Amino acid sequence: MVYGRYTLCLKPHTFSLTLNFNHYMAATGNSKLLQTGAGMLNIQDACVVIIRTEWNADIVDVLENGCKRILHEAGLKNTKIITVPGAFEIPFGIKNYWDINKDNRPQAFIALGCVLRGDTPHFDYICKAVTDGIMQLNLILPVPSIFGVLTVDNRMQADERIGGRHGHKGEEAAMTALKMITMSAGMGDK
Repeated sequence: MVYGRYTLCLKPHTFSLTLNFNHYMAATGNSKLLQTGAGMLNIQDACVVIIRTEWNADIVDVLENGCKRILHEAGLKNTKIITVPGAFEIPFGIKNYWDINKDNRPQAFIALGCVLRGDTPHFDYICKAVTDGIMQLNLILPVPSIFGVLTVDNRMQADERIGGRHGHKGEEAAMTALKMITMSAGMGDK
């Protein structure tokens, strides 16, 4: 558990306050993301392209399977998988796919990868590059690029995010894509 300790000074008294954060931000019960309720359109004809990495393939395979499962359950019939070497190459893979496929463009991209911290600053550079790259794609492309890249310190943290106590980030990425496709389609009607 993670604990925070804060001291609040109100003269003439000083109060000590201990807060128990207990993983509230990332726990699976703190989100309604996987609920499909109102607002989901019929998206069977949509196309979603999953850009996945070769690095840490055993983890990324699980992310991909969860992602495809949610898309299939939603009735999506047109899913394409593109593999790039590592997380650094994900933004290029997305932009290149968009530029080459002018006649059959997807309604969303999903980026899947896993960057495990090592002993050098390489982790920080790769994480920043892929995060900034996907953010830039969201600003320049007219379709969403969903961030499904795990950036974790160790294998245990990765396992917790591919079906463990922190949910399944592949499934969450797919649901985010479906909701963003729906949102984008709804904005076009206004």
